Amino acid sequence: MNFGYKKMYVGGKLVDAISGNKHQVINPATEEVVAEVASAGVADAELALVEAEKGFKYWSKLPLSERTEWMMKFRDEVLKNDDILRKAVMFEMGKSYEAAAEDVQLLADGLEFYPQAMRNMHDEIIPDMENTHRHKVVNQPTGVAVAYLAWNFPLLNVGYKVGPALAAGCSIIIKPSELTPLSAYLVGEILEKINFPAGVVNFISGPVNEVATTMTKSKIAKVLTMIGSSASGKRVIADSATTVKHVSLELGGNAPFVVCEDADIDLAVNIGAALKYGNCGQICVSPNRFLIHESVYDQFLEKFTAKAKAVKVGFGIEEKPDMGPLVTSRDRERILKLVADDVASGAELVTGGKVPAGMDKGNFIEPTIISGITKESRTFKEEIFGPVAAMMKFSSIDEVVELSNDTEYGLVSYVFSKDEGVIRRLSEELDFGEVQVNGVKYAIYLPHGGIKESGIGHDCSYLALNDYLVKKRISTAL
Repeated sequence: MNFGYKKMYVGGKLVDAISGNKHQVINPATEEVVAEVASAGVADAELALVEAEKGFKYWSKLPLSERTEWMMKFRDEVLKNDDILRKAVMFEMGKSYEAAAEDVQLLADGLEFYPQAMRNMHDEIIPDMENTHRHKVVNQPTGVAVAYLAWNFPLLNVGYKVGPALAAGCSIIIKPSELTPLSAYLVGEILEKINFPAGVVNFISGPVNEVATTMTKSKIAKVLTMIGSSASGKRVIADSATTVKHVSLELGGNAPFVVCEDADIDLAVNIGAALKYGNCGQICVSPNRFLIHESVYDQFLEKFTAKAKAVKVGFGIEEKPDMGPLVTSRDRERILKLVADDVASGAELVTGGKVPAGMDKGNFIEPTIISGITKESRTFKEEIFGPVAAMMKFSSIDEVVELSNDTEYGLVSYVFSKDEGVIRRLSEELDFGEVQVNGVKYAIYLPHGGIKESGIGHDCSYLALNDYLVKKRISTAL
């Protein structure tokens, strides 16, 4: 399937890059070109900032009721275009048609949830202790927001940013990854079709050194928000220091998946495998280190291996695969090297670790398990971001707390146990922004954010609005 040529969306119009530059979008499953898109440069980034500033002056003055009407119109049109948007995500990123439904739905959810959340952001009255003044704290939109998005959930990530920004009264420039700009550009076409207010939402994609650096250093941008790697997040922080900006970053993870001796093994296996091999392991919340109690280690490993071997790898609407390819050949080589290094250091390759037979075309890799990793293993220290389950035994709660926290990251952790005392202790002592116990749940209304090197601020829930709002105190003498 080829989507043809797609333009950027800036200032309410579909536009070519000022330079005329274009960029090919490659299907990671077939290595075929599926689209050509306008590729932004410095001049395009500067234009988007100017148009977004105009958009902010208009949008921030609209009452929430009118912003809500526009957001619902936007949502409705997204849902009407569910099929083409899912196919765009599928062909640019390699995930299945069924899995791409989550991207479209979360974009729609973000547009629907945040107007209601904003209605609940009430002004605060502060009592005056001397009875001389009346004090009110009000919320006001921060200004132009710039969002840098990862490629692994092209539209879900748009929903995480555009929803709270618009509800708060901010305009926004969204820069999708150069690997997956197609679906975002299609959203631009939707906005152009419904005559969404000009400059309020803008989509541009191009080289980081030109586009992102220009916007990050700009004095027009007042909010910088990002979903990406920790290294990229640090660069954003450094480059942003031209002015004092709001910065919100959802960065890397190194999630421990703790299975205690009394855990429901089947439950843990099913959830662990779904999280590990879903989206080919390319999820920031995917389990990275499987820390299994020594008394149930062999049982867990046997059942998990059976799950891994049953995963159907492939691509296509008719094929209905469980797992697609990695996003680039470079990522596949990185994963294969990661596994090979740990095996050379003493870990055991249980299954996988190679390209599936007959699938040399595309960036496919087998669902992989390595057993017996140590604290020195690369898979223990690095974010894998691929379909590799790295397993390690532990013997006590003290040990597993130490192992879990032995990382610079702090996004999410998983705990499986029936012992309330153990659950309480692990929930308190694991240094992660999220602790998921005996299950997993993500939704637009639930906070998602990390600590340490995993980020600042939150996506999802009412907390995300804080990135796009400033507090103003108004004190009136009586």
